[in-house]
Amino acid sequence: MTYSRMNTITGWLCFFISAATYILTLEPSASFWDCGEFIASAFRLEVVHQPGAPLVSMIQRLFSTLAFGNLTKVAYFMNVASAMASAATILFLFWTITALAKRTLVKQDEEISISKTITILGAGLVGAMAYAFSDSFWFSAVEAEVYAMSSLCTAIALWGILKWESQADKPRADRWLAFVAYIIGLSIGVHLLNLLVIPAVIFVYYFRKNPNPTNKEIIKTFILSIAILAFVQFGIIQYMVSTAAYFDLFFVNTLGLGFGTGVLFFAVLLISGLTLAIRYSIKTNKKVLNLALVSTILLIFGYSSFCMLIIRAHAKPNLNNTNPENAFTFLNYVNRAQYGDRPLLYGENYNSEKIALKETDKLYRKGAKKYESAGTNSKYVFDQNTFIPRMYSDKPEHIQFYKNWMGFDNDHKLSLTDNLKYMFSFQAGHMYMRYFMWNFVGRQNNQDGQLGENGGAWLSGVKPIDAVRLGDQKNLPPSIADNKAYNRFFFLPLILGLIGAVWHFKRNQKHAGVIALLFFFTGVAIVLYLNSVPIEPRERDYAYVGSFYAFAIWIGLSVIGLKEWVFQKLTPTKAAVFASTIGLFAAPIIMATQGWDDHNRSESYLARDISVNYLKSCAPNAILFTYGDNDTFPVWYAQEVENIRPDVRVVNLSLVNFDWAIDGMKKKQNESAPLPVSMKPNQYAAGTREVMYYQDFKIAQSIELKDILEVLLSDNDADKITLQDGSKSNVLPTKNFKLTINPKEVVDTGTVPVEDAGKIANAMEWTYDGEYITKGTLAVLDILANNDWKRPIYFTNAMPDEQYIGLKKYLYSEGLNLRLLPLKTDTSKKETYEQVNVKPFYNNVMNNYKWGNIKYANHLDRQSADDVTMFTNMFNGLIGGLISEGKIAESQKVIDKYYAVMPDKFYSMRQIMSSFYFTENLYRLNDLSRANAFINKSADYMNKELTHLADVSESKNQLSSEREIQVYMTYLGQMVKLTQAYKQNELSNKLEKQYNQFMTRFTPFLGS
Repeated sequence: MTYSRMNTITGWLCFFISAATYILTLEPSASFWDCGEFIASAFRLEVVHQPGAPLVSMIQRLFSTLAFGNLTKVAYFMNVASAMASAATILFLFWTITALAKRTLVKQDEEISISKTITILGAGLVGAMAYAFSDSFWFSAVEAEVYAMSSLCTAIALWGILKWESQADKPRADRWLAFVAYIIGLSIGVHLLNLLVIPAVIFVYYFRKNPNPTNKEIIKTFILSIAILAFVQFGIIQYMVSTAAYFDLFFVNTLGLGFGTGVLFFAVLLISGLTLAIRYSIKTNKKVLNLALVSTILLIFGYSSFCMLIIRAHAKPNLNNTNPENAFTFLNYVNRAQYGDRPLLYGENYNSEKIALKETDKLYRKGAKKYESAGTNSKYVFDQNTFIPRMYSDKPEHIQFYKNWMGFDNDHKLSLTDNLKYMFSFQAGHMYMRYFMWNFVGRQNNQDGQLGENGGAWLSGVKPIDAVRLGDQKNLPPSIADNKAYNRFFFLPLILGLIGAVWHFKRNQKHAGVIALLFFFTGVAIVLYLNSVPIEPRERDYAYVGSFYAFAIWIGLSVIGLKEWVFQKLTPTKAAVFASTIGLFAAPIIMATQGWDDHNRSESYLARDISVNYLKSCAPNAILFTYGDNDTFPVWYAQEVENIRPDVRVVNLSLVNFDWAIDGMKKKQNESAPLPVSMKPNQYAAGTREVMYYQDFKIAQSIELKDILEVLLSDNDADKITLQDGSKSNVLPTKNFKLTINPKEVVDTGTVPVEDAGKIANAMEWTYDGEYITKGTLAVLDILANNDWKRPIYFTNAMPDEQYIGLKKYLYSEGLNLRLLPLKTDTSKKETYEQVNVKPFYNNVMNNYKWGNIKYANHLDRQSADDVTMFTNMFNGLIGGLISEGKIAESQKVIDKYYAVMPDKFYSMRQIMSSFYFTENLYRLNDLSRANAFINKSADYMNKELTHLADVSESKNQLSSEREIQVYMTYLGQMVKLTQAYKQNELSNKLEKQYNQFMTRFTPFLGS
């Protein structure tokens, strides 16, 4: 059998192994985070959030047809699309590694020996399968996100340029360059991260054309590659659209022609110009110019997948982010305008003072016949700026993090050195290197490690396990030992990668330099470019998988290094077999066996079930306000795909600040009638009423909500104030809001049962707790003022308190949702807003809710573990409400339900906290055996955790993980008091002894 045939067969073997792995561990329905939105948008071909992924949507829509009308299987087959794309990535990675190995080991026209065949195929197998089982790539491979297809585009582009390199001297070889350009163009419709392969592509081309370059020429080529990357990123993706938009502005506003005529003229101009330029390059035999022009055209062809978004925006789908139907809204879409900017090379520090507001450019929106002014973009001018600003965010939580991480006092003045230290220690060190080590060294657990604690740490890294002996499982606390994400690779994949990199640089510096360039641009360069703030809502390791891909190439090439350096005394064939075998066991096999349990999502339904629970908690025709990704995107999936509760209108409070979102609220969606928004389009258009600040007019009494809206929506200058730049702005004149209640309306609409009519308040009065009103808040107040209780109003209970706009004392828990009810508040309670609506709450928990198989789940990721805590808190609220109403029998049934559906083990410190109150309810119900068992289980968990923390503290001679110690000790002390209160003396004495022992161990370090 020829080498070529064996190379093809082994590559497809890698594909089938990977595909089988991903399909066996596939999430069967929608996942958390963006997956719900992607699935919903793909199923109905809607407009997903920026920067957009139209090609992904079209491919996923194609895969959804495999469900053959079974709506509950649509998400599964879209997940299969990711699995297939990921398996194809492994296929092309295998062929890339074998191409690099062959190029180095085999001379041109040389017959490939058996030993070299085994070596090359072994290298490909080890490297490709190591990447297949790497933590971050595997995670994305089993859900309907963009990163699987993004990796595939990168893999095909790199394989394609190596294919060109091997045939560069043959006629028509440049067709491979055109192919690569087209793939990169298509990748724009997947994710912009793929553009970072461009410098590597440029250098492969350059080294093939210039075998003996000088250092000066290499530097020039590097600068050129950056310029080409910038040309694609800005020139094609952004400025081409921007130029078309301003052409349209001129043709419409100046020449009086219809919308789109300027875009059409620009398109004709662009096509004509490129055509003439290509003809010129052919006539003058300028091959490089011709290649550049053809590549540009193919990039644009690939980029044209975004036309789908424009077409679908005109159809006004339910999910229509930014509504990119015209030149300027599409420009805002591709520019990611709603996400704002971050300083990159020069800008402010977190303690810089704002001294002025500088206008940057004008904004336009589509009017009836012309484009109208939508205000201006502006940015603050600061009194102090610095190069490489890394600590720039002035949010209080970010400032506190910067100070804690760097050890700054309140008066510290930031310098360039400080920013660089932060960049290397946190952004590059703690964040990127921690992610890198997850994939090639191991992982301590699946806890969030962004705050610099031990959670989510890699085994040898910035926050090591310290005194814990990794080989001794008895010394590990349950948060590590019982966590399926505790993966130990014993440094072996990392060592192999380093061996491969050293071998590669020794034997083929040019190719090694290309891979290093890919590694840099898809890793550290992203850290520099993104300049991320700390305390992100989720880990961001998926952004760096390109660099892990590059490192996997070196893991594969380590087989050759092992053969030549370790097994050189054996025969070539035996050496190849031994090196390949060791490589397989040291990387892919150990990574697969360690990672299978925490990547197996085949029985995970939690995201889907929670979204259904949100919807089923609502009364008919309800309005459900959501806020975050995980209480919105899965709900969109449930409605748009499975058609669950299409009568409920879901309003995302993160998006209602935008005019296109309010436009959507004013039209029918599914079976939901338009929302009662009285604002006219010109009152909430882009650039209008973005922010209206509070100005204290000393109004003591509460003001009717409609009267406040009248002031906020007024176009009279008398109702406005003059800002520093001379413009006029509406203001919020009071924070004391009032909504007068018509009891008959409330009863007739079923908001409050007839038997509870006496509880209805004459008016809802509350204090708004913000310093300004945004357009989104204005829209919410508009709905409240004009709803007249015709539609039930709910908020999810998973949002920050400020999103409740001060209404919390009128929000009653009915499970996962809080319902707005105009009832008299119980002033006898210390915290009057802790209200439950017991009857629907009980029905939801006992009859409506599904629990995502969390009791029997193989593994719960961090988000799912957090939801266990959310469920426990929900049970606590219901049991407390039932007890307060004297419904003891029902309380016992809820307790039984808890034991039937909730996991027996603890997953996190937060779960310990919520379980304490559940135990207290058990004591209140005189369920002593269960209560004592729960106390013992909690105490055992905390004893192991505190023992570990005490051991670490003593080994370091300073308090370790102070927050965890404080929480555990606080709850251990409360458990002592709780058992004393319920006269469980033996248990109380045991807990008190345990508490005192730990106090003795921790006291020497307190205050240190």
